[in-house]
Amino acid sequence: MIELTDRKFWLDYWEKKENLIIEVKDQLPFKDIFENINIKKKVESAIEIGGFPGHFSVYLKKKYGYNISLLDYVIHRGIISKLLIKNGIQEEDLEIIEGNIFEIKSDKKFDLVFSNGLIEHFDDTEVIINKHIDFLSENGKLFISLPNFRGFNGWIQRNFDPENYSKHNISSMDLEKLKEICNKNNLKNIEVKYDGIFMMWLENIHTKPFGFSIIFKTIWLILKVFFKIFKFNSKSFSPYIIVLADK
Repeated sequence: MIELTDRKFWLDYWEKKENLIIEVKDQLPFKDIFENINIKKKVESAIEIGGFPGHFSVYLKKKYGYNISLLDYVIHRGIISKLLIKNGIQEEDLEIIEGNIFEIKSDKKFDLVFSNGLIEHFDDTEVIINKHIDFLSENGKLFISLPNFRGFNGWIQRNFDPENYSKHNISSMDLEKLKEICNKNNLKNIEVKYDGIFMMWLENIHTKPFGFSIIFKTIWLILKVFFKIFKFNSKSFSPYIIVLADK
């Protein structure tokens, strides 16, 4: 298994990020998906894999009161501590697991296993998904989201931030391949689809010339208005791919 990122990459990545310590509300993506899971499934425990800085874990703790575990290769304890205080959560109410998912041995199983923007950073998509499934309890729910770089936003990344683009395994963004992996693991109620109407972003836009930023934001605004009127998910413009399945 080859990881397309390393510890230094993530330390550098998080050090550049601002506003990590926020009051987590309903502004996060996928809240409708989480709500639907909560309605249809009896969820008591959940694990977020690759989830630092922990916004989703905090959201699920506050919203539904799940027993939450957060597993990541790199965890900044100071940021997590301040985030929990900001959201009125005791540190003992969120289990923190720092380490390599391929080296962690645990018999603990979870009703909900989810990750957001993780599996595309590994060269072997099947192996990393299998690690998710290892944590699933009987009748547990799997929820994976990853960016869609096979459409317009991927073209933006490839041409204007090739360094970030190279950290992503584009072959992981194949819907049929994702379905096949779920089927091989005998999962049920498999749903793999594009999600979100439109979004485009650049991690390095702050390094671009002022003129580029103006053009970028103008294109973003035009497309945002268009998709406000014409709402549909698509391979070309949806920002995410989601995988949902039951064990």
